[in-house]
Amino acid sequence: MKILLINGPNLNLLGKREPGIYGNQTFEEYFAALQNQFSEIELSYFQSNIEGELITKIQEADDSFDGIILNAAAYTHTSIGIGDVIKAIQTPVIEVHISNTFGREEFRHQSYISPNAKGVILGFGMQSYELAIHSFLK
Repeated sequence: MKILLINGPNLNLLGKREPGIYGNQTFEEYFAALQNQFSEIELSYFQSNIEGELITKIQEADDSFDGIILNAAAYTHTSIGIGDVIKAIQTPVIEVHISNTFGREEFRHQSYISPNAKGVILGFGMQSYELAIHSFLK
Protein backbone atom coordinates (compact mmCIF):
# COMPACT_ATOMS: atom_id res chain seq x y z
CA MET A 1 0.00 0.00 0.00
CA LYS A 2 1.19 3.50 -0.88
CA ILE A 3 -0.12 6.56 0.96
CA LEU A 4 0.83 10.18 0.31
CA LEU A 5 0.63 12.74 3.11
CA ILE A 6 0.26 16.31 1.88
CA ASN A 7 0.52 19.37 4.10
CA GLY A 8 -0.40 22.89 3.09
CA PRO A 9 0.75 26.36 4.09
CA ASN A 10 2.67 27.04 7.28
CA LEU A 11 2.73 23.40 8.35
CA ASN A 12 6.46 23.49 7.62
CA LEU A 13 6.59 25.60 10.81
CA LEU A 14 5.26 22.84 13.06
CA GLY A 15 7.38 22.62 16.18
CA LYS A 16 7.62 26.38 16.51
CA ARG A 17 4.27 27.68 15.21
CA GLU A 18 1.71 28.21 17.99
CA PRO A 19 2.90 25.29 20.14
CA GLY A 20 -0.20 25.61 22.33
CA ILE A 21 -2.28 24.51 19.34
CA TYR A 22 0.17 22.47 17.26
CA GLY A 23 2.70 21.13 19.79
CA ASN A 24 6.51 21.18 19.78
CA GLN A 25 7.26 18.38 17.33
CA THR A 26 8.27 19.07 13.74
CA PHE A 27 6.34 17.22 11.07
CA GLU A 28 9.55 15.63 9.81
CA GLU A 29 10.12 14.09 13.27
CA TYR A 30 6.55 12.86 13.38
CA PHE A 31 6.70 11.53 9.82
CA ALA A 32 9.80 9.46 10.65
CA ALA A 33 7.91 7.94 13.59
CA LEU A 34 4.95 7.15 11.30
CA GLN A 35 7.28 5.42 8.83
CA ASN A 36 8.62 3.25 11.66
CA GLN A 37 5.15 2.50 13.01
CA PHE A 38 3.74 1.62 9.57
CA SER A 39 6.79 -0.01 8.01
CA GLU A 40 4.56 -2.28 5.89
CA ILE A 41 3.20 0.79 4.05
CA GLU A 42 5.09 3.04 1.65
CA LEU A 43 4.52 6.50 3.09
CA SER A 44 5.50 9.62 1.15
CA TYR A 45 5.34 13.24 2.25
CA PHE A 46 4.93 16.58 0.45
CA GLN A 47 4.49 20.07 1.84
CA SER A 48 3.98 23.37 0.05
CA ASN A 49 2.88 26.87 0.90
CA ILE A 50 1.70 27.31 -2.70
CA GLU A 51 -1.85 26.34 -3.66
CA GLY A 52 -1.05 25.41 -7.26
CA GLU A 53 1.76 23.08 -6.17
CA LEU A 54 -0.68 21.25 -3.88
CA ILE A 55 -3.18 20.86 -6.73
CA THR A 56 -0.47 19.58 -9.07
CA LYS A 57 0.78 17.08 -6.49
CA ILE A 58 -2.75 15.75 -5.94
CA GLN A 59 -3.20 15.35 -9.72
CA GLU A 60 0.14 13.52 -9.98
CA ALA A 61 -0.78 11.23 -7.08
CA ASP A 62 -3.93 9.97 -8.79
CA ASP A 63 -3.45 6.33 -9.80
CA SER A 64 0.03 6.30 -8.18
CA PHE A 65 -1.15 6.02 -4.58
CA ASP A 66 -3.79 4.01 -2.77
CA GLY A 67 -4.73 7.01 -0.66
CA ILE A 68 -3.96 10.62 0.11
CA ILE A 69 -4.01 12.20 3.55
CA LEU A 70 -4.45 15.94 3.08
CA ASN A 71 -4.06 18.74 5.59
CA ALA A 72 -4.60 21.73 3.32
CA ALA A 73 -4.35 24.04 6.35
CA ALA A 74 -5.73 27.51 5.56
CA TYR A 75 -6.49 26.49 1.97
CA THR A 76 -9.16 24.17 3.39
CA HIS A 77 -11.31 27.24 3.95
CA THR A 78 -10.51 29.15 0.77
CA SER A 79 -9.52 26.86 -2.10
CA ILE A 80 -12.24 25.85 -4.49
CA GLY A 81 -9.41 24.55 -6.72
CA ILE A 82 -8.26 21.99 -4.15
CA GLY A 83 -11.86 20.91 -3.58
CA ASP A 84 -12.31 20.51 -7.33
CA VAL A 85 -9.17 18.42 -7.83
CA ILE A 86 -10.24 16.01 -5.08
CA LYS A 87 -13.56 15.60 -6.87
CA ALA A 88 -11.72 15.01 -10.17
CA ILE A 89 -9.41 12.17 -9.08
CA GLN A 90 -10.12 8.53 -8.27
CA THR A 91 -7.66 8.16 -5.38
CA PRO A 92 -9.50 8.52 -2.04
CA VAL A 93 -8.56 11.52 0.11
CA ILE A 94 -8.87 11.80 3.89
CA GLU A 95 -8.96 15.40 5.12
CA VAL A 96 -7.07 15.86 8.39
CA HIS A 97 -6.48 18.74 10.77
CA ILE A 98 -4.31 18.82 13.85
CA SER A 99 -6.64 21.17 15.72
CA ASN A 100 -10.40 21.02 16.09
CA THR A 101 -11.24 23.61 13.47
CA PHE A 102 -14.80 23.89 14.81
CA GLY A 103 -13.39 25.10 18.13
CA ARG A 104 -11.49 27.92 16.46
CA GLU A 105 -12.42 31.02 14.46
CA GLU A 106 -15.70 30.79 12.57
CA PHE A 107 -14.04 31.06 9.14
CA ARG A 108 -12.31 27.75 9.89
CA HIS A 109 -15.69 25.97 10.11
CA GLN A 110 -16.04 25.98 6.27
CA SER A 111 -14.20 23.35 4.21
CA TYR A 112 -14.10 23.11 0.43
CA ILE A 113 -12.43 19.70 0.82
CA SER A 114 -14.88 17.84 3.08
CA PRO A 115 -17.70 17.40 0.52
CA ASN A 116 -15.35 15.48 -1.77
CA ALA A 117 -13.21 13.66 0.80
CA LYS A 118 -13.66 10.03 1.83
CA GLY A 119 -13.66 11.25 5.43
CA VAL A 120 -12.51 13.95 7.83
CA ILE A 121 -10.41 13.57 10.98
CA LEU A 122 -9.69 16.59 13.13
CA GLY A 123 -8.75 17.65 16.60
CA PHE A 124 -6.52 14.74 17.64
CA GLY A 125 -3.21 16.58 17.24
CA MET A 126 -0.63 14.84 15.10
CA GLN A 127 -2.45 11.57 15.82
CA SER A 128 -5.03 12.70 13.22
CA TYR A 129 -2.61 11.46 10.53
CA GLU A 130 -2.20 8.08 12.25
CA LEU A 131 -5.98 7.68 12.47
CA ALA A 132 -6.23 8.45 8.76
CA ILE A 133 -3.65 5.77 7.95
CA HIS A 134 -5.63 3.26 10.02
CA SER A 135 -8.76 4.17 8.04
CA PHE A 136 -7.00 3.11 4.83
CA LEU A 137 -5.92 -0.18 6.41
CA LYS A 138 -9.50 -1.15 7.32
